[in-house]
Amino acid sequence: MRKNQLRKNSSVVLFEDVPVRRVWIEKKEKWYFVIVDIVKILTESNNPTGYIKDMRRRDGELSKGWRQIATPLKVETKGGKQKVNCSDIQGVLRIIQSIPSKKAEPFKIWLAKVGYERIKETVNPEISLNRARKNWLLMGHSEKWVEQRMRGQETRNKLTDYWKKSEVKEGLEYAKLTDIIHGEWSGLTTKQHKNLKGLKGQNLRDNMTDAELIFTALAELSTTEVAKKDKAKGFWKNAISAKKGGGVAKKARENFEKVTGKKVVSEDNFLSPTQVKKRLGK
Repeated sequence: MRKNQLRKNSSVVLFEDVPVRRVWIEKKEKWYFVIVDIVKILTESNNPTGYIKDMRRRDGELSKGWRQIATPLKVETKGGKQKVNCSDIQGVLRIIQSIPSKKAEPFKIWLAKVGYERIKETVNPEISLNRARKNWLLMGHSEKWVEQRMRGQETRNKLTDYWKKSEVKEGLEYAKLTDIIHGEWSGLTTKQHKNLKGLKGQNLRDNMTDAELIFTALAELSTTEVAKKDKAKGFWKNAISAKKGGGVAKKARENFEKVTGKKVVSEDNFLSPTQVKKRLGK
């Protein structure tokens, strides 16, 4: 499989020099790819729509979970914008598993490899940590930044451990509480902060400066301690603690900026030159 050639806000991505239509969903921060385009490339079928119907008949499990895999989205067609079934990367990989094609083999091998690596990481978490450290260094981060990032993650884990024990629902409620903390200390929502840095799908913390990491960690550490002190239970009580904890870091940030004359929240990122060009549409 050749490397995808992406363009900023492009509705088309090239796969082995063949165009595949796609849609960016801002709310989910995910690309969704047109299923019929993927199937046409992998099967070289003149009737990919018919192939999909046959594929679903052959694979009962795929058909059973089709509503979770296929999402109708408006994309460009010969007749203008129309709703067409699309899928995120996870769904596309599931579909590929049902296609007996030579072109699908690299994907199947990759899936097996990734699955094996995740099993190893479950047994030995150090493998995951070392992989993360290597990736951060490849992004251009310094050893000092990596250490700070890992300490911040440990602080984050202690906070989410508390939420888990105090009846906060993982997923949406975690995200909402995180946004309260982040908005309180930084003055921006996480989405606004990502937009400031020009990120599209990239991890915000992986693109934070040293100062941003430190104040994020302070806000989350403070939130954990406040929640413990207040014995916060459930989302709403923890939301109050999140605001208080974020407020501690906000006061520290304001004092830091007053003394140093430097802003903590920054548009700086660690995107590669290629990614920056794509972000700018060059």
